[in-house]
Amino acid sequence: MSALSIASYNIHKGLSQFNRRLTVHELRDRLGLLGSDIVFLQEVQGSHGQRASRFQHWPGKPQHEFLAGHVYTDFAYGKNCVYDTGHHGNAILSRYKIRSWENEDISAHAFESRGMLHCEIELPAMAGPVHCINVHLGLTERGRKRQLEMIAARVRALVPDGAPLILAGDFNDWLVRAGRFFEKELGLAEVFETHHGQAARSYPSILPLFQLDRIYVRGFQVQAARVHTGNAWHRISDHAALTAKLTLAP
Repeated sequence: MSALSIASYNIHKGLSQFNRRLTVHELRDRLGLLGSDIVFLQEVQGSHGQRASRFQHWPGKPQHEFLAGHVYTDFAYGKNCVYDTGHHGNAILSRYKIRSWENEDISAHAFESRGMLHCEIELPAMAGPVHCINVHLGLTERGRKRQLEMIAARVRALVPDGAPLILAGDFNDWLVRAGRFFEKELGLAEVFETHHGQAARSYPSILPLFQLDRIYVRGFQVQAARVHTGNAWHRISDHAALTAKLTLAP
């Protein structure tokens, strides 16, 4: 394949900021316009009984299945946070076959349920799969440090050194420290730092100031990287969407 297009997006459970308006239908349209091959989604609502009753056009299937539509033939959902009215987590949508997937609990404490969704995806003309890991890290610095170590441990144990790897998601890394850790421990490069010289500003989407969302890669060259902002996007979620175009490193 000549290039691989990917996206990472915290979709805020398919609702606008402050949960006032259902946005999942607009979201599906916007994802279709991106034309990405693999999409990493955070805060995906798998089920919510009260919101299904409140919003007239709430999808009749889990959000990851609804968003996949007829575009993404394969998908995986990692249920992280379960409550009386439903559950939410991370999802990966793919135009290519997902060979296997597993969701690992990386909760740092009892008050935040977090997971790491790991998929192996078969790409055309590749002997082995690309490893795709989707995360949404915690809000405390101490908890995130533990979660970074858990991510690194999984990669060392289950991802061969020569295998292409994509690690994406919402890292809540206000102090921008994760990149140094991943570069030192796993040899990962952040796509926006590689292409533009600094991580993307993605939060809040109406006026992006903070560099919370990232895409880290190994075994790829970065051809393009973009933050999707503007009225059509900030109406959908409180985070901006990130996209990148990658080619396999020689």
